[in-house]
Amino acid sequence: MTAVDRGAEGSAHHGGATQEGIPLVEAEPAAVGLIAGDPLMLGLPTFIVGSVALGLALIGAQVPVGSFGAGLAIIFAATTIGLFISAVWAIAVGQSAVASILGIFGGFWGSLVVLVVAVDHNWFAFATPAAAGAPASNISVGAIELFLITWMIIVGLYTLTMLRLPSAYTLILVLIFVALTFVLLGVSGASTSDLKVGGALVIAFAAVGMYVFAGQASVATGGKPIPLGRPIIK
Repeated sequence: MTAVDRGAEGSAHHGGATQEGIPLVEAEPAAVGLIAGDPLMLGLPTFIVGSVALGLALIGAQVPVGSFGAGLAIIFAATTIGLFISAVWAIAVGQSAVASILGIFGGFWGSLVVLVVAVDHNWFAFATPAAAGAPASNISVGAIELFLITWMIIVGLYTLTMLRLPSAYTLILVLIFVALTFVLLGVSGASTSDLKVGGALVIAFAAVGMYVFAGQASVATGGKPIPLGRPIIK
């Protein structure tokens, strides 16, 4: 993914010319110190751990099916904070596409934490005079549906606009969109079956994320990259 940003910005500059007037090109020095490295080495594992926690909660592993709050400790302390740190790191090294994806998904996980806590404490029940006569459960379900629909739109947008990335990233985005769809169906129809399917899809995109991370880790430790698939749009 980092190659997309580097290709757009260029990686060399002119430095003098030959006797014939041909400009010389000097390679930019590699980044060192605090701005060196790959932000995905932090961003991917923090994304993965939160996804696994949410997926297990949705399928009912160790907790009742659809227990969104079961993984909040991991999702907030590891995933949300880790993704925002990774986004700042990506900004520092000039990786705008990486920073955008890490930052927006940091917002997703952070807003999920706020949503679950707010629903649990009934914060939405009397938000407006019009809502005063509505059952709290109806308002809470509506708030979750609004959350899911909004993020489905954003994930769909990212899926369509990031098609120049390797297809492994596109697969992750598609699986996220489909997972959100099944969770929405499960919440709207009070269907544990749909929630379980959504949870399985969450674990599936976490698994693809693990594959991508294996490739990033290989490069970071001096090995060769692993194939991530051809971009849909070149």
